[in-house]
Amino acid sequence: MPALASHRKPRTRVRTTAPAIGLTTAALASVTLLSTQSAVAAPDPKPSVEDVQKKVDDLYRQAGTATQRYNQAKEASAAQRAKVDTLLDDVAKRADKLNDARRTLGTYAAAQYRSGSIAPSATFFLADDPQSYFDQSQLMDRMTSRQQKAITDFRTQQAKAAKKRAEAVRSLETLTTTQATLRTSKQDVQTKLGEARTLLSKLTAEEKARLAEIERKKEAEAKRKAQELAKQQAAAKAEADRKAEEAAKESGSGSGTGTGTGTGSDSGATTKAEQVLAFARAQIGKPYVWGATGPASYDCSGLTQAAWKAAGVDIPRTTWDQVEIGTRVATADLRPGDLVFFYDDISHVGIYKGDGMMIHAPKPGANVREESIYYMPIYGSVRPA
Repeated sequence: MPALASHRKPRTRVRTTAPAIGLTTAALASVTLLSTQSAVAAPDPKPSVEDVQKKVDDLYRQAGTATQRYNQAKEASAAQRAKVDTLLDDVAKRADKLNDARRTLGTYAAAQYRSGSIAPSATFFLADDPQSYFDQSQLMDRMTSRQQKAITDFRTQQAKAAKKRAEAVRSLETLTTTQATLRTSKQDVQTKLGEARTLLSKLTAEEKARLAEIERKKEAEAKRKAQELAKQQAAAKAEADRKAEEAAKESGSGSGTGTGTGTGSDSGATTKAEQVLAFARAQIGKPYVWGATGPASYDCSGLTQAAWKAAGVDIPRTTWDQVEIGTRVATADLRPGDLVFFYDDISHVGIYKGDGMMIHAPKPGANVREESIYYMPIYGSVRPA
């Protein structure tokens, strides 16, 4: 039987959608490329020179604050170390007294052993912790008053020694905490200064020139304000002198016997101020180094402390403590030798020299110099003595 021919309709090859997939892939690649180009074409804007200046100034101020924390921790650490050393010496002395008392008890125990009386008590006398025997009234009754005194002395020395040892341990723990704060503050200072140096290193020569120009304008404006203050102070002094002269004439009735208006305390304060300024002027040109107190370098509060010490007046180490001493004075009433503090966090201080100017240790990379008190925002001022 002949084979039947197939009536199936021949298969028609259907065209795949590969070209469409290829087109889609190409489109996605184009979008990705455009996105990448867009990202490359729009990087983060470079900060302006003015922004850099503000950031660097703020970093220096933060470093100044960290420096004061470092100074505070360093001073506390030194004081705590001295306390610990004293306590350890005291513990050693207490141990000697305790050993003396133990030897005395041993002498009594040996004597009693030789005489054959209460032989078992020998171990009691020589024990490190004889407390259980002390509570036995029968034993106490058999002791002489001298023996009882020896035991009482031993117990007293033992208690005092234990107390001093515990105090020394607590002081050592405090010292460890203070030293940790010292290390943290030091690292904080170094970090802030490193960030400032990094910002400045990224400036081009042209940007550095613009930054220098901004600094010159800032200094010029600060000097202008200082000159205004100098004029105001000169006018106020002239008026005060005129009134004092009139008062002297009236009190003297024209006899010319007036003794002037100066007082011994004013004269002494003036002498101290002159000594402070003489010392400060002699330090001009020496570098600022954070944590330094002289004689080769200073930080801001290290300079003020050293200057007043040269005048025979001891003031604290940090700006935060220095601002609390003496008498607060208004800016218009500043006199040479007064301390002027800056910023809300009181992280900087300078010595007023008159005419709106001060001598101070400014910041890392700069030397002790004269500058207008208006170069930084003023917090307040004090007259130490």
